[in-house]
Amino acid sequence: MSLAGMRNLPLNLFDEEKRLIWRLRTHGPQSRSDLAMALQVSNAAITKLSRSLMSLSLIQELDPEEARGRGRPTVPLTVAPTGGYSLGVTMHTGTIELALVNYAGGTICHTVERVESINPHDFARFIERRLHELAVDHRLLGSRLLGVGMSVPGPALSKDGNRWNVVDTLPGWRNVPLKDIMTEGLNLPVWLENDATASALAEYYLGGLIECCSSAVLILLGHGVGAGVISDRRLLRGEVGGAGEIGMLYPKGPAGRPTTVDLIATLQAAGCSVSSLADFEGSIAGFESVIECWLDRAAAQLAVAVNSAIAWFDPGAIRLASPLPSFIMQKLADRLNAGPIVLGDHHDDREIAIPPIDVSMLGGASSALGAALLPIHASILRN
Repeated sequence: MSLAGMRNLPLNLFDEEKRLIWRLRTHGPQSRSDLAMALQVSNAAITKLSRSLMSLSLIQELDPEEARGRGRPTVPLTVAPTGGYSLGVTMHTGTIELALVNYAGGTICHTVERVESINPHDFARFIERRLHELAVDHRLLGSRLLGVGMSVPGPALSKDGNRWNVVDTLPGWRNVPLKDIMTEGLNLPVWLENDATASALAEYYLGGLIECCSSAVLILLGHGVGAGVISDRRLLRGEVGGAGEIGMLYPKGPAGRPTTVDLIATLQAAGCSVSSLADFEGSIAGFESVIECWLDRAAAQLAVAVNSAIAWFDPGAIRLASPLPSFIMQKLADRLNAGPIVLGDHHDDREIAIPPIDVSMLGGASSALGAALLPIHASILRN
């Protein structure tokens, strides 16, 4: 299956153009005069920048009726969904998630499909076929395709993001040139990122965090347990992309780890027939007490990571995300908010502002949506 008919048009924006788009993303629709004041440039410069970005379909004027409803004396500008689209991909045991996102961050589609474990080369062919099918279904052929983002369950092994320490539930994926395989197989720009970091990007863009804080921590319970960190409105990646790799706090052993895979294994050991997330909710009836015990243990384990996040990053938000059902994640958040978080003694007697721990409204979609946002985010990253 060829990706013919799709337009891969890279965006090579000037720094001032990126600044303008970022301002609209972080502060919502604004008039040209407000943008000139915020960016500390002349009205003439804003007029020139906005004209250029509108010609690329990256920004647009709000509908006059909507603008009047906001009480604005002039028509505000906003990020345009017609600027392009991108695909996000993430793998789970037994399923694959695909998400299409437009340039404004709107979700075009999100699908979870059953799939047998496949090697990276076959995976690239599968993604090529599904991308073409989704583009046809949603009438995107001829639109600007920004690229494919992929969230990887595991930390990077190299600075170039080519090789990854992928979890052992995906045999054949660990320490192979994954980015090369995907780029060559799709003949498209490909971004790879740790799944927790991708989830943090989704929460920031789509989960409301961009409007309320500049720093946030996202804890993801998936194949493993990891964290994504937003610091001063930027993804904190670390030297080789391993920032937030909190799984090292929970070595494998008889104590278990606070992960989705561990909960499934715990249920199976208790006699539950659950085999993967695909049949989770239909299989757990009668095993509620097993889940409650697991939640008690997971909350005690995660308190260590939460304490560390508060101490190191002073986040404005701490959020939990997982492909597990939302009612399970809410019970986990409730336990963490009630204790056993212990910050210890502070010699200066200051009260530490601790944000309430909440649960992602994106559900299990955060990793795939964050992966889809990677090409969009990259288009406005400033040097």
